[in-house]
Amino acid sequence: MMSLTCPKCGQAIENAGIQKKNYHCDSCGSDLKIQAACDKCGETLELLQACGAANLWCNNCNELKSKSSAIYSLHQS
Repeated sequence: MMSLTCPKCGQAIENAGIQKKNYHCDSCGSDLKIQAACDKCGETLELLQACGAANLWCNNCNELKSKSSAIYSLHQS
């Protein structure tokens, strides 16, 4: 689990994780979506899910990325 901040009001959004894609900021009422970016090139990573496993893929680097190496941010949906 990780903690991210709301891009609108700056308040912490607790328990953010890659498995949950949508969030709501109780402070300002914003609906948010999590986005993972490649640590090397900065491109948005694609979430691949199968049989309970979740992996991240960078189409630009053409390689599988670990969840711990990705750069996460929240964006208004």
